[in-house]
Amino acid sequence: MRLTHSGRTSAAVAVACALLVTSLVVVATQEVDVTGTWIFDVTTDDGGGGTPTVTLKQEGDQLTGHYSSDNLGEADLSGTVKGREIVFSFDADIQGFSLPVTYTGTVEGDDAISGTLSSDFFGGTFTGKRQ
Repeated sequence: MRLTHSGRTSAAVAVACALLVTSLVVVATQEVDVTGTWIFDVTTDDGGGGTPTVTLKQEGDQLTGHYSSDNLGEADLSGTVKGREIVFSFDADIQGFSLPVTYTGTVEGDDAISGTLSSDFFGGTFTGKRQ
């Protein structure tokens, strides 16, 4: 079988498209590891915010770690990482009352996370950079 010039061009385009799709699938399913110390920049819905330090340890899809901020104090955390989605939560101690707080986000590259946070009394957004 002999390909014409347009046949070779079509075949080359098809191969290039297949390689691109394969590359995108590999990137989308690539495992991430969020282990390390992160500095978050938090903005709450009421205009408040802060810069908590979050230390994460990932084993498989399980997360453990520690949350430290001027606003919510110190707390151990736990959560999961599935693909590029991360969720972790902890109980903040606010003047003797326990307040559950949940962070939900997306790992963006090796050293960035962004998403939302929620509790019974406030919500907001965050970005995080690995130190």
